[in-house]
Amino acid sequence: MKIYISGPITGVRDYKMKFKQAEIKIRDANPDAIILSPAILPAGLTNREYMEIDLAMIRAADVVALLPDWETSTGARLEKLHCQYTGTITMELAALIEKLRRADDGTL
Repeated sequence: MKIYISGPITGVRDYKMKFKQAEIKIRDANPDAIILSPAILPAGLTNREYMEIDLAMIRAADVVALLPDWETSTGARLEKLHCQYTGTITMELAALIEKLRRADDGTL
């Protein structure tokens, strides 16, 4: 299962730690998950370039995990709208973790 993590980055000093913690929680619930994270992208790109890369990762994902406070991020809100438009599953991180833990085969 491929899981994209969506959440605030711009203006958040410790965003890399928050994304890493989310990745650890997902891996604890499903060790075979492939994590797609915008937090690993290099510095220096424009917002448009970051969003183009993010949307490509989302198109490859089976589900998008929404971090707490995702609503405060313009980028995360755009990602959520893209998912709604394309039918990509989105779930709050806590709900996704719970669902993965309950699944016998690590799927939704």
